[in-house]
Amino acid sequence: MNRSNRVLRKSALSMALGMCFAFALPAAHAGNSDGSVLGRTGSGATVTVTNPETGFTRSVTADADGNYRFPFLPVGNYSLSSSAADKPVPVTVNLGVATTVNIGASEGTLSTIVVTAGAIQAVDVTSMESATNINKTELERIPVERDPLAVALLAPGVIEGEFGGISFGGSSVAENTVYINGLNVTDFYNRVGFSSVPYSFYKEFQIKTGGYSVEFGRTTGGVINAVTQSGTNEFKFGAEAVWEPSFLQTEGSDHYDADGNPYYISSYDEYERRNLNVYASGPIVKDKLFFYALYEARDYQPSNTTSTGNLLNEGDADDGFWGTKLDWQINDNHLLEFLGFGDSNSTATDIYQFDLASGNRGEYSNTRFIDNGGTNWSATYTGYLTDSFSMKAMYGENEREFAQSSLNDINCNRIRDRRDVGNGDIGCTSTSTVAERLDTREAARLDFEWTLGDHLLRFGLDHETNTSDHSQFYPGPDRLLYEINDTSPGATLANGGVVPDGVTAYVRTRSNEVDGTFESINSAYYLEDNWTVTPNLVLNAGLRMEAFDNKNSDGDSYIKIDDMLAPRFGFTWDTVGDGRTKIFGTLGRYFLPVANVINIKQAGGFADVRTFYVFNGLEDFEFNGNTYQRPILGPQIGPVDDSQGDGTVGDLRGEVDKNMDPVYQDELILGFQSMMGEKWSVGARAIFRDLTNAIDDMELTSNGILCGGEPGYIGYIMGNPGEDATVYTDTDCDGENDGFVTIDTSVAGWALYDDDGNYIGETGFERPKRTYKALELQIDRAWDKHWSFNASYTLSFSEGNAEGPVNSDTDFADTGRTENFDDPWVNYGGNGFLPNDRRHQFKFRGAYGFNDHWQVGANLIAESGRPVNAFGVGNPFDGTNYHSNFICVANCDSENPSQRVYEASPRGVAGRLPWTYTLGANVSYYQPLGRGDLRVKLAVYNLFNSEKVIEVDDQLESDIGFINPSYRQPTGYQTPRYGQLTVTVNF
Repeated sequence: MNRSNRVLRKSALSMALGMCFAFALPAAHAGNSDGSVLGRTGSGATVTVTNPETGFTRSVTADADGNYRFPFLPVGNYSLSSSAADKPVPVTVNLGVATTVNIGASEGTLSTIVVTAGAIQAVDVTSMESATNINKTELERIPVERDPLAVALLAPGVIEGEFGGISFGGSSVAENTVYINGLNVTDFYNRVGFSSVPYSFYKEFQIKTGGYSVEFGRTTGGVINAVTQSGTNEFKFGAEAVWEPSFLQTEGSDHYDADGNPYYISSYDEYERRNLNVYASGPIVKDKLFFYALYEARDYQPSNTTSTGNLLNEGDADDGFWGTKLDWQINDNHLLEFLGFGDSNSTATDIYQFDLASGNRGEYSNTRFIDNGGTNWSATYTGYLTDSFSMKAMYGENEREFAQSSLNDINCNRIRDRRDVGNGDIGCTSTSTVAERLDTREAARLDFEWTLGDHLLRFGLDHETNTSDHSQFYPGPDRLLYEINDTSPGATLANGGVVPDGVTAYVRTRSNEVDGTFESINSAYYLEDNWTVTPNLVLNAGLRMEAFDNKNSDGDSYIKIDDMLAPRFGFTWDTVGDGRTKIFGTLGRYFLPVANVINIKQAGGFADVRTFYVFNGLEDFEFNGNTYQRPILGPQIGPVDDSQGDGTVGDLRGEVDKNMDPVYQDELILGFQSMMGEKWSVGARAIFRDLTNAIDDMELTSNGILCGGEPGYIGYIMGNPGEDATVYTDTDCDGENDGFVTIDTSVAGWALYDDDGNYIGETGFERPKRTYKALELQIDRAWDKHWSFNASYTLSFSEGNAEGPVNSDTDFADTGRTENFDDPWVNYGGNGFLPNDRRHQFKFRGAYGFNDHWQVGANLIAESGRPVNAFGVGNPFDGTNYHSNFICVANCDSENPSQRVYEASPRGVAGRLPWTYTLGANVSYYQPLGRGDLRVKLAVYNLFNSEKVIEVDDQLESDIGFINPSYRQPTGYQTPRYGQLTVTVNF
């Protein structure tokens, strides 16, 4: 091969890989843990693909038109040859991507990029899916935190959300799915969080942001798809040490209110993190059986104060990780792989009194324990049964344990002083709940590909059984949570009790207990046809049929929804026919399952009992040598409220809509992608998403039937707000449920009363709404051993009255129990820009190599701030005291609700938070070491130590007519600057 051809081929390959890494590349023709190669060659030619690292070889015969296809190929580097070509060509198979290689024909014959004997297309003109592929090699060049979520944030339209999660395209953090080697590892308890492996164990990530094919479901957000390292014929071993020292962390700022009271103390927050992993890989039997094994020792020691600086927490977590991957190439037509890993982790945190004035640690107070993680494994079979028919079969188990408790929980209740003058936790424990849960997913799937002329048929099934063994209760001998709140005389409390004259604060005690085993079954079948209408036009039509069955603690169906049809359509048009420019589009429907937290909290002998008392002051008490405070209870106000659970599994026909509809999102994407020369490429996408429906709890105070002049009370039900709800209730006013009633909750279900307590009619609930409209622009320069660059801009609008199955407005993370529909006034008049709305997003990343040894990289994310609300408590329609989009401005202390004067306070009325700018930078040194190599990388995150506000308290009223003194007070800031040193040695 002459030098010019060799250079041209390398440029084409680099360009292709760069596009895969940086662009939202469609990839509808590849599996969820592998890739594929397809293209054209001579008619009837024998095409062979070989992985030189493992000896894997497979051959197919091209059809009469010269078309060939290799599905289900493990991610890696291959050599492709054809009997119609003189020389083989190299090809890289990326995760979830179909790579097109035309080989052994002239440019005029195949109308594509031709490099000597073959061609590599940087624009995949055969598929429609929107995804960003990033492998380990690129991540080594740029500063990215060692977390799959940080990798996902590199993709356009993905932002940080609440509860430690991320938001795809305006969705909430509870709508995403994560796969490792095809195994779903998403936390199904509340869909926030997932199982993971060490950063070094990952080989490649694919971030799916929309338009994904019918083999993927159970998400209305996005997909993080990843594969791990595997062994080869070459024995390798190495180690990687990662150190995040406290001396490379910039001290956070402390913040005080106007009276000098601390509300956000962070100057004492720091940590030491040390990870050391060792790995080995190689052949057990050459060309047949391979292994990869990794063990990571971990040492994490965080230290931080509470926000008010009254307690100091010193934690320690040192559990190690183990993981292994086995690959057995039984023969050229049958592959078997096994993945196993254990990510169990325990954190013990010692809690001390803290003197903020002197900065000195005080007496020991308590020790808190948190356990999570578990053992995970999967086995996958791949069969190339004929040249045109292949299959994959996978079975695996994903285990996630969660337990939290503290040493003081047996003897101490949690006591929270939530008054304006309160000090938060004032008792001898701050444990929110004593809980223990083991979530186990049993996952199985079959995937088939069958090529029939111009049609590629893909079909399969996807089945999961998700089981939660769950126990929870509040700490303390009586298992009660005590909360002190401000109020005003005449106010109506949540149990219907009226605050007596002269009372300005009350105490609410609450028990919250559940114990049982809960199961959910999610199943799906799918069928898809990819039709090559012409060499330049591909049409896609698919259908996914899903079913969800969430069961109560007795094993009976609680929420069961069948026959959910998710059609998906797409097209891609190679506009010129040279494989360099395309226009594509997708239209699809995506369903979201019900999280297990709903079964547990709503259908399992759940006790949630609340009692209200007059607050008669505080008294001191001693525990373990420390002085604490507790409330003195006065007379009880109103009845005991057990409407949300009395400890028994009731007649669930009266607690769930019999004909409930599922939650789904419709999505439309139109896109353009084109290459400019050999290294540059551009792209654009227009996106529209419409979330339809919600499944949430709502209180029905009327069943439409009057009993003695009063409406029949139903209580809290799970249903579709604003839609018909069919529930089992009392139809003859004898106090016993005896029949089904259908209530149109858009106009009825909530009883209204006048000032004298007389029933005057009813009203309904707002339908949930959420739309996302965006324009994404992107430009990319592929890495050429000298430099690379990627930039994207996203203009987006996320609007509606409901964020999704979690609620960032009130920091409520119980998925599907958001408080958004507890009464009609929470969302009434509340349409506007939602918490995950970031109008403008700029993302830049790149790397520059000075020589073979030294490189620098940078990663900048700039975003406009989230909307700021001014939520109220009351409303102009009844005397309810809860959440609302109205503010009382006159006669607020009147005992007659009709005399109070309100003003509307819609979403976003208080403007927006400031822009945030987060810049990371790194410098790397690389040195060959005989048969091995050394890499040293120093990365600094938030280089300029930006401390912009990212979250505030946007509750304007603390009670009807009472302005919350902490309104707009920041509750979250950007993480201060910190550094990370990574040393990697490979042999």
